[in-house]
Amino acid sequence: MKYDLSDRLVIGIASSALFDLADCDAVFREQGEDAYRAHQEAHADDVLAKGVAFPFVRRLLSLNDLASDPSDPLVEVIILSRNDPDSGLRVMRSIAAHGLPISRAVFRQGRSAHRFMRALNMSLFLSADGTDVRQAVADGLPAGHVLQTARVDDEGDQELRIAFDFDGVLASDSSERIFQDAGIDGFRAHEVLNATTPHDPGPLSEFLAGINRIQRREEDKRREDPGYPLRLRVSLVTARDAPAHERAVRSLKRWGLRVNDAFFLGGIDKAAVMSVLDPHIFFDDQVSHLNGTAPATPSVHVPFGVVNTPPGPG
Repeated sequence: MKYDLSDRLVIGIASSALFDLADCDAVFREQGEDAYRAHQEAHADDVLAKGVAFPFVRRLLSLNDLASDPSDPLVEVIILSRNDPDSGLRVMRSIAAHGLPISRAVFRQGRSAHRFMRALNMSLFLSADGTDVRQAVADGLPAGHVLQTARVDDEGDQELRIAFDFDGVLASDSSERIFQDAGIDGFRAHEVLNATTPHDPGPLSEFLAGINRIQRREEDKRREDPGYPLRLRVSLVTARDAPAHERAVRSLKRWGLRVNDAFFLGGIDKAAVMSVLDPHIFFDDQVSHLNGTAPATPSVHVPFGVVNTPPGPG
């Protein structure tokens, strides 16, 4: 029987984002591919430690208990890996050992698997390999580079908190281009003039749409059972402030998307807010912001738009 992905929230994840592969990567860099493959085969039954995106993935998959039929889950996570199938055995055994309900994988020896995202209805690809992520984004695909963090997950915390930047993440970078050309005053004037004109959706807008679908399931569950605790919460954390905030709010509404919280910070350090908000994952297109958040917050660089375009020759 065909397994249809069209109505599910599907994300692809590289083993480098799901697990801590520092030792494995060191073998690959220092000794080459053959030694790496031999290392993985020799350690096939050694369970890989949890990586930066593991807490996010575990909580996201736990929301499948909202599905009316366990065989018809709301969320599907699929491994997209440069490993060959033999080396991938350790990844799949580690997934099973950690109790994650992930059964589908794409292993492509030495080649990026992101080309299969559209075929698999994926709205997000996460990897700790920045080159792979940049290639995916260059191909017009929604992808993020997972950065290292020192955050220790509280496994007793049942919520899943997701935070997004706006421009270049949920929205296109058209206004960021105005800011780069005309400065803050020109940007604000442009946003006021166009306050009622929605932005074009950005690379992660479809992912947020999938998250919103699950939130509606939670709300249905709450109506049936008033004691049900909502587990999924979404925040917008942006450098915009008034009056430029209005266009962001109106755009989300026009797209049929929503967030639970919005922080219009106008240049305030995002890391200070993250330390209180404590999201399990935060998406931003600007490395300058992520350098502050990543040490204590699982942070993802979305290398999209003008701020991520290499400067031309001087």
